[in-house]
Amino acid sequence: MSVLGTWLSPHPTAGSMGLRSRIVLGLLCAGYSVGAAVGWGSPEVARFMGDFGLSAAALTAAVSCFLYARVSAGRLRPAWLLFSLSSLMAACGNAVWGWYEVVLGVPVPTPSAADAFFLCFAPPAIVGLLVLAKRPVTRAGWVCLALDAWLIGGSLLTLAWSLALAHAAHMAGVQDASVGPAALSLAYPLLDIVLVSMVLALHFRRSGANRSAVNTAIAALALTVLCDAVFTSPLLRSTYNSGQLLDAGWFAGSLLLAYAPWGVRRRAPATDRPGPPRAMSRPIAGSLAALTPYLAAAVCTLGILYNVVEGRRVDRVVIFTGCTVVLALVVRQGIMLLDNISLTQELAQKENHFRSLVQGSSDVIMIAAPSGTLRYVSPAAAGVYGRDAEDLVGSELSSIIHPDDLGRVVHEVRRFLAAPPHEEPTTRIECRFRSGTGDWLHAESTVNRHQGGLLLNSRDVTERVRLQAQLQHNAEHDPLTDLPNRALFTSRVRQALTGRRAGDAGTAVLFIDLDGFKAVNDTIGHQAGDELLIQAARRLQESVRAGDTAARLGGDEFAALIMGDGTRDQGAREYQVHEIADRLRLTLSQPYRIGPSEVRVAASIGVAFAEPGITPTDLMRNADLAMYRAKAGGKDRVELYAPQMQADVVRRSELATRLRTALREGEFALLHQPVVHLASGSVAAVAAQARWRSAQGILFTPAEFLRVTGDDDRTAELGRWLLEEAVKQAADRARAGHPVAVSVRLSATRLLDKALPYGSIEALLTRHGLPSGALMIEVADSDPRISFDELEQRLVALRRLGVRIALDGFGSGFAAINALRRLPIDVLKLDRNLVEGVVESARLHKITSGLLRIACDLGLQSVADGVDVPEQVLALRAMGCTHGQGMAFSGPLDEYRLRRALVRGQFPVPGVPAPRTVMAGGSIPLLTGSHAETPVPPT
Repeated sequence: MSVLGTWLSPHPTAGSMGLRSRIVLGLLCAGYSVGAAVGWGSPEVARFMGDFGLSAAALTAAVSCFLYARVSAGRLRPAWLLFSLSSLMAACGNAVWGWYEVVLGVPVPTPSAADAFFLCFAPPAIVGLLVLAKRPVTRAGWVCLALDAWLIGGSLLTLAWSLALAHAAHMAGVQDASVGPAALSLAYPLLDIVLVSMVLALHFRRSGANRSAVNTAIAALALTVLCDAVFTSPLLRSTYNSGQLLDAGWFAGSLLLAYAPWGVRRRAPATDRPGPPRAMSRPIAGSLAALTPYLAAAVCTLGILYNVVEGRRVDRVVIFTGCTVVLALVVRQGIMLLDNISLTQELAQKENHFRSLVQGSSDVIMIAAPSGTLRYVSPAAAGVYGRDAEDLVGSELSSIIHPDDLGRVVHEVRRFLAAPPHEEPTTRIECRFRSGTGDWLHAESTVNRHQGGLLLNSRDVTERVRLQAQLQHNAEHDPLTDLPNRALFTSRVRQALTGRRAGDAGTAVLFIDLDGFKAVNDTIGHQAGDELLIQAARRLQESVRAGDTAARLGGDEFAALIMGDGTRDQGAREYQVHEIADRLRLTLSQPYRIGPSEVRVAASIGVAFAEPGITPTDLMRNADLAMYRAKAGGKDRVELYAPQMQADVVRRSELATRLRTALREGEFALLHQPVVHLASGSVAAVAAQARWRSAQGILFTPAEFLRVTGDDDRTAELGRWLLEEAVKQAADRARAGHPVAVSVRLSATRLLDKALPYGSIEALLTRHGLPSGALMIEVADSDPRISFDELEQRLVALRRLGVRIALDGFGSGFAAINALRRLPIDVLKLDRNLVEGVVESARLHKITSGLLRIACDLGLQSVADGVDVPEQVLALRAMGCTHGQGMAFSGPLDEYRLRRALVRGQFPVPGVPAPRTVMAGGSIPLLTGSHAETPVPPT
C-alpha cells in the first residue's frame, strides 16, 4: 500500500486512526469553504485556489482510486479505475482553466480544452456506477434497469428543459449563430442529468460487497453533480468567478471520492463478523426503490404542468420526453405485472411443494410459541406418535415430554436461546415423548429459532435406542449364559474399589473353575457342555446376593464379586466369604441333568479380599492365583489368596525364563541310566534322561523343570532335542564298539503331535546310522482325551520301522489295562510307586506279582523302575521281573562313566555269583522311568 493509501486507510484495529482521517478530511473541507466564503483575501489567491486547488483535489481522488484498484482484486476493481479516470479529467479541466486565468491572465475562451476535459468527466463515472451496480439476472431485469434510468433521466430532462434549458438554448442561439456554443451550453446539463439518473437508479441496486465504499462514492458523485447543476444555472453562471463558495462543493466531492475506497477497508473486518441483519433498513429501501418510477413520472408531470401554468407553449422536446416517459412507465408496469404473475405462480408451486414435503415427511415438524404452546404440528404426528395433529395444537410442549427428561430439555432450550444465533444456529435434543397409547417413545429433535419460539423437527428413534441398548448389553454380557462378561465384571470391580465402599476390606472376588468340564465336552459333546454352562450360570446367579455380581469370564471360568457389608472384624468377614464360596462349590458340584444322562463336575474356587490401594487388575489376579492353587491342591476346594502364591508365580516365571534361555543356548546335558538284567547283571539297555545345568551350577531333573514348562512349545522343543541327541550318542557308541540300545520317553500327546510326522524318526535313524531295533520308545502318561485309534495307528507305524514300544508307568493309571489290550506293546515298565513298597507291603507285593504274571503270560518283558535297594532286587526277581533300573545298580551316568560301565559289562546283583567280564547286550531297549527320577548327579 502506498504512503497516500496508508494515510487515508486506518488500521483495522486502530479506531483512533480512523477518527483522525475523518477529522482531517472534515478540516480540509471546512477550511476550503471558509476561504471561499471570505474570497481568500485577494482575487489572485481566489483564482489560484479555485482553479489549481480544485485540480489538486481531483488529482488526489484520481491517485487514491488508482492505488486502491492496484492493491485490490475482484469485480469492483474496474469501477475504481474508471472513477480514477473521471477524477483525472476533472483535474486536467481545472488545470487548463487555471492556465488561462492565473498564468495567462485572460478569460477562458468558449469552447476550450477545459470544456473537453470537463465533458469527459461524466462518461467514466457513469460506466463506473454501472460496474458498482448489482447486475440483473434476467433480461426483464436489464430492461427494467434501462427503463428506470430513462424514467429518471427523462423526468429530470423535462423539468430542467422547462425551467432553464430551453431558455439557455434560445439565448445561446441568439448570441451566437454557431452550433458549438449552443451544443456546449446544453452538453453540461444533459450529462449531469444522465449522471444523476444513474446515481438515483443505481442507489437501490448497488452490490452488497463494499457497501460503505459504494455509498461514499455515490455521495461524492452526487455532490459533484449538484454543484454542476448549480453552475449550469443561467443566473449563477453569468456572475461566477473562480474561488467562490461553489468551488467548495467540488473540492469536498473530490476529497470524499478519494476517501471512499480506503474508508471501507477500515470497516471491512466489522462487516465480516456474523450477526443479525438490520431488518428495518430493508423495507424502507425496498419501498423507495418501488416508488422511484412513480416519483420520476410525477416530476415529468410537474415539468409539463409548469409550462401550462406559465402559459407557455409546450415545447416539442417536453412533449416528446413526456410521452416517452409515460410509455416507459407503462412498459415497465407491464413487465412488473408479468413478473409478479410469474412469481406468484412460482410461489404457489413452491408452497405446494413444501406442503407436500411437510405432510409426506416421516419427521414431525412442530412450531412452539415462546410460551411453549404448540402452534403447528405436521400431519406426520399421527403416524409417528399415534396422535392427531389437531389434538396436539394448543397443548403445552412440556405436557408430552417425559417428566424425567423435562428438566434437561428446559435447560438445553434456555442455553440454546441465550447463545448467539450465528454461533449456534441449531441444537439437537433427545428425549421421550408420550404416544397416543400412553407409551413413551424416544424422539430426536433438531431445534431452530422461529419468531422468538422454537421450530422442532422430530423423528422417532425408539428402535435405534433399543438397538443401541441391545448392542451395549451384548458387549457387556456373555452370549451363552447372559451373565456379565469380563469387561463388565472388571468395571464392577473398579466401581467397588473406587466408590463409596472403597475402604471396605470385606469386598472379595471369587474365581471359579469347573473341574472336569473338558471331559464333558470330549465325551458327550460341546452342545451338552454349553447346556452345562447355562445351568451352572443359573445356579451361580441364584446363589449370590442381590448386590453381588456373578460373571462368566470365558470357557468354564466364572467369577463373583461379593460386596462388603462394612464389617470391621476381618476374621468374621473371611469366615463369611469362605462360607459363601463353599456353598457355591457345593451348589456347582451337584449333578447336572443333560438330556437323559446325569453329569457331574466339581468346582475349584479362589478367593481374594480387597486391600487398601489395590487395583482391580491385582485383585482379580490374586483371585485367579488362589483358584489355580485350589486346582493344584486336589481340585473341588476353596483356597484363600496368600502373598506366597504370588512369590511362587514369580519363581516359576523366572525359572521358565531361564529354561527358555537354556534351550536357546544349549545348556542341557544328556545322561543315561543302565537297565540291568536281574538274572545276570548285564546291561541290557540305557535310558536317556535330560538334565539342565543352570548358570548357577544347579543340576535340575525333569521332575523339576518340566513342572514349570508344562506341555507347550518348549516341552516339544526339549523332546525333539532329547530324541535326536539320544539317537546320535547311541550311534557314536555303536561305532566305538558299545552297541547298546537306548530308550527315550515320549508322551502319547507328543507322539500324535503333527510336528512329529511318521517319517521323522526313520529319517533320524537313517541320518545317524543307528539300527532301528536299537531304539525303544516309552509311551508315558496317556491322556484320556487321546484317541486310542490314532495312538494305535501311530505305534503300529513305528513298529514297522523296527522301533520297540514300552508302556511306561504300568499299574498306576485306570487306562493301563485298556492300553495293554489295544496297543502294540513289547515291554511293560512297572511304576516306581509299586516298586517302592513291594518289600514292606504284602498288598503291593501281591499286586506287583499279578502284574508281572500278566506280562509273562502275554510274552512281554518287564522292567521295574526305581529299584534302589537289594531287597527290592531279590523280591522282583522272585516274582519273575526280567529287568531293573535304579540306584541299586547305578544312577544316571555321563558319557565317559557310561562307556566305562559298558566296558565292565555287568553290575553286581544280590544273590547272583560275581559277574564275569562280558560285553553289554542281550535285551530289548528300555526307557527311563518317570519324572520322579533321583536328582543325584552322576558319580
